[in-house]
Amino acid sequence: CTFFDTADLYGHGLSEKLLGQALQKHRRACVIATKVGGDFYHGPFRKNFDVDYIRFALEKSLERLRTDYIDIYQLHNPPLMMLERGAHYAVLDELKQEGKIRYYGVSVHDAYEGTMAIATGKPDVIQVAYNFLRQDPREDLFPLAQEHDIGLIIREPLANGMLTGKYTATATFGEGDMRTEWPPEFLALQARLAEKAHALVTPERTLAQAALRFVLDAPAVSVVIPGVKTAAQAVENLAVSELASLTE
Repeated sequence: CTFFDTADLYGHGLSEKLLGQALQKHRRACVIATKVGGDFYHGPFRKNFDVDYIRFALEKSLERLRTDYIDIYQLHNPPLMMLERGAHYAVLDELKQEGKIRYYGVSVHDAYEGTMAIATGKPDVIQVAYNFLRQDPREDLFPLAQEHDIGLIIREPLANGMLTGKYTATATFGEGDMRTEWPPEFLALQARLAEKAHALVTPERTLAQAALRFVLDAPAVSVVIPGVKTAAQAVENLAVSELASLTE
């Protein structure tokens, strides 16, 4: 694994700090992607994409990550109105020229926001959710990204854990878990759809591995970023790179 995606907002800097410690001796061999836009420094949390704030936040991220450059700097879920204007790329171009970032991109909620980001500028990458249960980016965003030579970072490839085979319609989640906010009918729908994915399981691959292989097999996809909580999960996920592609 040489690609690591984080954000300054995760743990209010803790995620970047831990990653910086872990990768310090391997920095040149790794690609580090982080994000900006969630201002937790100045009072109550708010979205902040002001030019001065982006520069301030970048310096903080560089310090925590123990590096003098970020490989991919992403705007973290900017509002659609901002994407429509496209004025936010200027400061990122400046940071690129200064050598503080190598590439920049946008992490978006849905595929439409990704298409808008491409229409009003030229991000190097788009980060978007895509998985066996949620395939809408495939229709418009994937072809557009390929046409403009834009990389796609795919998050939520395991559909928030539903494609691991561990959860059913009656599953409960711990305090602080975002899935506690899911309406019961949505959880039931996700569980029903995930059942269909079991057809992809073989003696050679688990459900989670099949789900990751499904994402990686899309020609437009550059990289996938599954979350891991244990070393065993990391090993299982990384083995997918050497598994055979799914058939049509």
